[in-house]
This record gives sequence, structure tokens and C-alpha cells, in this order.
Amino acid sequence: MKKEAMLWERSDQGKITCRLCAHRCRIADGRFGICGVRRAERGKLYTLVYGEAVAAHVDPIEKKPLAHFMPGTRVYSIATVGCNFRCLFCQNWEISQVVLSDELGIPTQTLPPRDVVERARAAGCAGVAYTYTEPTIFFEYAYDTAVLAREAGLKNVFVTNGYMTVEALEKIAPYLDAANVDLKSFREEFYRKDCGARLEPVLECITCMREKGIWLEITTLVIPGENDSEEELDDLAAFVARTGTDIPWHISRFHPGYRWQDRSSTPRETLDRAARAAASHGIEHVHLGNV
Repeated sequence: MKKEAMLWERSDQGKITCRLCAHRCRIADGRFGICGVRRAERGKLYTLVYGEAVAAHVDPIEKKPLAHFMPGTRVYSIATVGCNFRCLFCQNWEISQVVLSDELGIPTQTLPPRDVVERARAAGCAGVAYTYTEPTIFFEYAYDTAVLAREAGLKNVFVTNGYMTVEALEKIAPYLDAANVDLKSFREEFYRKDCGARLEPVLECITCMREKGIWLEITTLVIPGENDSEEELDDLAAFVARTGTDIPWHISRFHPGYRWQDRSSTPRETLDRAARAAASHGIEHVHLGNV
């Protein structure tokens, strides 16, 4: 469903500037933003995935992963196609790397916000999770659902790459109870080369979420030869600790996938080194994933 987008403004030369994520795309008429699901049309910006779920499932909240927020409960998880990152190691690339301009015909189901909330309650879920792909790119859908979910007594959870703008975070914060943010690396080169993004906006988003009192957990996928050096693991641990030693850090094992089929899985010893780095900085909750 096409719906006028939030957080945009007209810029010079007739282009639209999207203020939803840190790319701040300047979009010419008839063109899409980097996310592949927001298009400028006749001086306005539209989302083309409102209420169009590509995935909708009941999950244990630990799968998000959130280990210390409503443990033992289930959440109703939704996603649309699209993403504002181009990670070469994406685990959900079949849906995240779809752009509507390609007209690939990925099957979706029409699932408006009220129906999401009704399904969540009928399934005995404690909340709604916006996950699988990047929730920032279906922000309008997530926002309207989150408002209704809060009215129904449900919690709202983002599983995100942390690339939303401060404006977007301030808009959703009153309704966002928890988030797991992927901190993919502590090196700018990694973000630019392997994700098509930048590091600093992610760090700013994590800090801002913490300041706003949103329950926060962080996940890092440790990839051999990419972000697994002693120095970088220590830098990652130091940042998490500076933000809050009580923030759970999920250290996850890489398995070959998407464009990195030829890579090897992360050795267990590497994860253990990351855990030791976390302990050296006083991080209280460390969870090893994909092992």
C-alpha cells in the first residue's frame, strides 16, 4: 500500500530529502531512496510497503535476541521487504535486499496495523517485534502499529542496525520499549566497504536510545578476518561498557552466507576472546550466539 511518508522535506532542485535514516537520501522525482521502498512522486515522499508484510511470525523474545527484556515471553514479529544497508553477509538477504524498483514480485500479505495487534493478542504475545529486515525503512507501518500496540498493553521491540536519525528516534521513542542494535564493527572502513553505511550514526543512535531509557541490548556478528582482531574486540567492548556495563552484549558466530559463501565460520576461541574483552571492561551480561 502506498502512503505518504513521515520525516521528509523538499530540497533544492526539486528533490526530496528523506530524514528517516542517516543516509538522508536526496531523491529525484520518480526515484527510490537507498532503502528501495520509499519513492518521490510529484513533490512528496511515499512509502510503498505500508501494511505489506513479507514475514509475520510468533517468536520467543530470546530469538530477537533479547535476553533480559520480558524473558520467557513471545512476540509477534513483522517485516516488509527492503533495507538501508547492503551487508555482504546478510542473513535475511532474500527479503532485505529486495528493492521494489526491480519488481521481483516477492509475495507479501496485506496486514494493517490493527490486524497485527489483534493477531499478537490472539497468540498470547507480550509484544510486537519489528525485525527480520530493518524496521526504520517501514517506519510509518511500525509507528502506527506501535501506537495501537501500546494502547492494547503490548510492548514494542525494534531489531535494528541503528541507522535511524535522531528525528526518527524521537518520534518512535514514546512507544518503543526495547531494542537490539547490531553494532557490526568499530571500524569506519568495515561499515563503508561491507555495509554501505557509516559507523558514527550507529554509535550516536545507541547512545541516544540509552539516554531515552529504551531497554537496550547489542549484537555483534564476529567475522574472521574482518572485525575479529584483539584491538577491535577490545574497542567494541570498551564502547559497550562506556554506554553501560549493564547492557547485554550478544557476541554472535558468523556462518557463510549471501555474498560471503567462501568464508569460514568463526572459531569458538574468537568468541571466547571477545567474551574476555567484555569481562575486562566490566560488562555484566555476555551471550554467545550461533554456537
